[in-house]
Amino acid sequence: MATRTTGGNPHRKSKEDKVILEHSLELCEKMLADLENGRRPKLTATKCALDNSIYNSKVGFLTPGSKRVSTELNVSSVKKMSRAVFMLEILLRNIETGNVNTKRELYYISKGEVKHGKSLKALDFTDQDESDSVVDFICEMLECYREEMNCFANDRGGQTYSQNLVVTERMPDGTEAVIDLSQLGTSPFQPKNRPQNLTLKAKKKIDFCLVVESEGTANTLVANGFVKRHNSIVVGAQGVPSNAVRGWVKRIQDQLAVPIYFFGDLDAYTMQNIFRTLKAGSAASLIRNSDFSAPDVRFLGVLPEDIKKYDLNDYPVNERDPQEIRALKKARDALANDPFFKDKKNKGLAEILHWLINNKRRCEQQAFYSVDPRDPQMAEKIILEKIAKGHYV
Repeated sequence: MATRTTGGNPHRKSKEDKVILEHSLELCEKMLADLENGRRPKLTATKCALDNSIYNSKVGFLTPGSKRVSTELNVSSVKKMSRAVFMLEILLRNIETGNVNTKRELYYISKGEVKHGKSLKALDFTDQDESDSVVDFICEMLECYREEMNCFANDRGGQTYSQNLVVTERMPDGTEAVIDLSQLGTSPFQPKNRPQNLTLKAKKKIDFCLVVESEGTANTLVANGFVKRHNSIVVGAQGVPSNAVRGWVKRIQDQLAVPIYFFGDLDAYTMQNIFRTLKAGSAASLIRNSDFSAPDVRFLGVLPEDIKKYDLNDYPVNERDPQEIRALKKARDALANDPFFKDKKNKGLAEILHWLINNKRRCEQQAFYSVDPRDPQMAEKIILEKIAKGHYV
């Protein structure tokens, strides 16, 4: 297997690396041949948008339809196409050497290339949004993950706790690292980079995984002994789940085959931007949802009926807050246009969106702590009760 040494560390190209390199070479050779033969080169990519999203409940996540976006060389597109080739060279260099970068770093690497090569000045990016869009376009064109291009937009994974989980990580140099989560004390395990490099093993039967929207509440549950009293995994999702979080929960689903429950706020933003993204992926990530979504996850709550049952403190949506009004508007749009919420299998989730729109009220997950303020385990007891009685969607 071919290797390249960088900083003393050998890099072995994976099968995915080789496919990307071959595909990129073919693409560039085709562009060159078109130019030499007087034809206008054309770049074509998968359209990653809601109007090209397909949801099949048997698959469980959003997949791309047949729509493509094409850029043909002309006066208005020459900069976009040239920038794509420029950034592609930078990304391929990382694959060759095994180096990784964030999108922010790639922006500055491109600035450095321009600084040291005056002939590249016309390709200079004004801001990071411009370079980010080119990186995304390249991945949509090659139909690969940006992580496979050694580019990481957000490296944070869900903070994870368990007394019964052992994780084996395959390192870039081919070696393995074994992490027993029960030996980490109060420190969480935080998976990074490619969750696909992680292999999971349970030391004894794990009953369920609880994904908590608030990292702080996840930490509170663990600090109060949740994972010691229950054979479980607790993951702090940290709001809108990053690719690392989504890929990690996907690994738990596929490798451990344990029930997964999402515990989060009852509001339109949580339902659409957090839970839907965790369960079915996003329209912007159509080409990667198969590895970065967990279709089996259930919505544990807060459910609308929980408010009355547990006498929870809820409050009205602030109709003067542009963000809350925008979330409700997006909820209406989702019910009308989002294939995930329109699917019959997700009728229960759509009904929650209807409830939120009609009642214009919201309730936070931390409201469970108001049920019995003198019992530090009350929220835990309610979570376990809801799981045992099947009170989830």
